[in-house]
Amino acid sequence: MNTTRLTRWLALLLLGCVAFNSNASSDTDKTQYQTATFAGGCFWCMEPPFDKLDGVISTTSGYTGGHRKDPTYKEVSRGGTGHAEVIQVIYDPARISYDELLNVFWHNIDPTNANGQFCDWGDQYRSEIYYHDAEQEKLAKQSKAALIELKPFDAPVVTGVTAASTFYPAEDYHQDYYMKNPVRYKFYRYGCGRDKQLEELWGKTADTGTH
Repeated sequence: MNTTRLTRWLALLLLGCVAFNSNASSDTDKTQYQTATFAGGCFWCMEPPFDKLDGVISTTSGYTGGHRKDPTYKEVSRGGTGHAEVIQVIYDPARISYDELLNVFWHNIDPTNANGQFCDWGDQYRSEIYYHDAEQEKLAKQSKAALIELKPFDAPVVTGVTAASTFYPAEDYHQDYYMKNPVRYKFYRYGCGRDKQLEELWGKTADTGTH
């Protein structure tokens, strides 16, 4: 092998090693991401407060907790599938903790409503924390216990804490609805009275991500 060919071969080998290491690093970063799943009524309204957080990689609206396989929005919203509207949050635990996500979750729901959330009624709009491992279960139950101990509301805290099950992403038109259809979204949210009720529940600490 002459000097020129050897130099080119070494250069290609070096580039290959760099690319491999870069891909390996990227894959490692992705494997460090974790998943959190929350039900808080209308999933359109639960995406914005999490999307704005540093350390949240993505949010996906969907359905979980029921018995119907591959449910549609029409089926879930009608009731009877056992599923709740939820968002699944992919986050980087090196940048944001599960406790911080729980805090945002609580301040964006009415934990005293056992029959839905705000203007949406029915079991499919319940509030619930779906934990993905033992650590999430512990932290979720601790946060609920702390809220009960604090007694900020006249009514009891009824939000469930349940093991995560199969998650079904909602139809494409539901994803990032607040960005795709801002006027309709704001009209719905205002008409539902969600922000007004959140402020009544939580005071100025309610941060809905709509500002």
